[in-house]
Amino acid sequence: MGPEFFSLFHLERNRFLYLIITITFALIFVFQYFDLPYGNILVPSKFHAADLPPSAPEIYNNITLLNQTYPQHPFQKVSETKLYEKNNTISRTDIGVNLTRDVNNTYVNFHSPSVNAERFKPLQDDVNVISSNQSSITDTVLPKENKSSLVKVPDTISISEMDKLLLQNYASYRSTRPRWSSAVDQELLQARFEIENAPVVTDLGNLYAPLFRNVSMFKRSYELMEKTLKVYVYTEGSKPIMHSPYLLGIYASEGWFMRLMEANEAFVTKDAKKAHLFYLPFSSRRLEETLYDRNLHGHRNLVHYLNNYVDMIAGKHWFWNRTEGADHFLVACHDWAPSETKQRMAKCIRSLCNADLKEGFMLGKDVSLPETYVHAQNRTSDLGGKPLSKRKTLAFFAGGIHGSVRPILLRHWENKDPDMKIFGMMPKSKGNRNYIQYMKSSRYCICPKGYEVNSPRVVEAIVYECVPVIISDNFVPPFFEVLNWESFAVFVLEKDIPNLKSILVSIPKERYLEMQMRVKKVQQHFLWHRSPVKYDIFHMILHSIWYNRVFTARIR
Repeated sequence: MGPEFFSLFHLERNRFLYLIITITFALIFVFQYFDLPYGNILVPSKFHAADLPPSAPEIYNNITLLNQTYPQHPFQKVSETKLYEKNNTISRTDIGVNLTRDVNNTYVNFHSPSVNAERFKPLQDDVNVISSNQSSITDTVLPKENKSSLVKVPDTISISEMDKLLLQNYASYRSTRPRWSSAVDQELLQARFEIENAPVVTDLGNLYAPLFRNVSMFKRSYELMEKTLKVYVYTEGSKPIMHSPYLLGIYASEGWFMRLMEANEAFVTKDAKKAHLFYLPFSSRRLEETLYDRNLHGHRNLVHYLNNYVDMIAGKHWFWNRTEGADHFLVACHDWAPSETKQRMAKCIRSLCNADLKEGFMLGKDVSLPETYVHAQNRTSDLGGKPLSKRKTLAFFAGGIHGSVRPILLRHWENKDPDMKIFGMMPKSKGNRNYIQYMKSSRYCICPKGYEVNSPRVVEAIVYECVPVIISDNFVPPFFEVLNWESFAVFVLEKDIPNLKSILVSIPKERYLEMQMRVKKVQQHFLWHRSPVKYDIFHMILHSIWYNRVFTARIR
């Protein structure tokens, strides 16, 4: 009986241990599922979790969020399309990629529905953000805030790929979450909601729909900027680097913006608590002019100066520390500005002429600043150009032979073809008249990069109603967030310079006429005025900064 007793004892003990282990695992599973923040994945009710791509989750307001990449804008809603032109051109009402197809020489923009068509339930902290008489804001899946969530940029990116990258970055990038809540965060959230749900516009005023990715969203965003936006301008810092605008030459964009921004009574506020954006009013041109020492063989001291300036601002004010500078912006046109601002100012919205995707420019956060060559004798009488019948030159370029692209351009096309007026530096003339007359009498104006990706020729071509041909890989054109550049400009990859003429000749006459007409229409958005006017270059720069802040802002 002894052996039988011990066998029965071992059997019962094993059953008991198995029961204990089973209960333990069950309790752990139930506890994790109901009590820990890892168990509930926020997905649309229309989809199953298995239908979504696998991704590392992020904890947000005690709800696990998928860090997934969207093919469309993360805040896009499915909406109707609007016929704006009699020639079958349809302008989409989503913010997505402007897809064009050549159908019998007519260009149609197709609406592509969002993956995120099903609205999400609001997160706990977002409830009651809007008063009871307003529509409730629904939230979306938010990605992780880290560099790895951004889409990797290939060595050379075409303009169509850039469109997709913009959408992907909107989906995968969020600015630093504020350390404490503010009423302005909720105002930005409300603005985002209204822009996303903008009704199709029928009264466009002097806006031309085909120029825009989404004219309805742009118009609503612009109206909200005029109504809502408040900018706090720091008074700290000494001249000439701070508060001393440089108003002439190829770096004049930053100076004119500074001058008009600091004097603006509509947007500037003295109460920082009401500010949606904070302006760091320094001149990258003055910085180089004042501190650069050729004997040092670098500009480390310029970077050190800006870092000290930010440290001073952060030590004196709480505004910077609330978002680590994510609601701050700068406007800088010098070639060195990207590298000078990539340390302490990296999280700021940087409006840069040198908008190079391979040099740290971030689509969806940073803003491409138009480079405008301002002369002392600039006159409105210089605007425009000759009619098509008098534009005898197919393509024109003249300029300094610096950088890697321009020597290739001249090697292939200088004095090689009577239709291609490609020169080096032209002889000087009063008021640069010879250069201007060539632009006024050419169909296409070649805008190759110099040492950096940007060139003032892009805006010059628009001013003289010459279709710009941009040869600059990885250059983000100005106001890329809202403008459909392919509707009025030609983009040629640097490797295709030998085929430049055949590319231009292959463009149908009807298509050229359409593009040239649109160049005239877009001109108003690239003109400076001593007193800013609606939709001009000052307002467009400010709008792009506002727009990117609205779509990257986070709430506490």
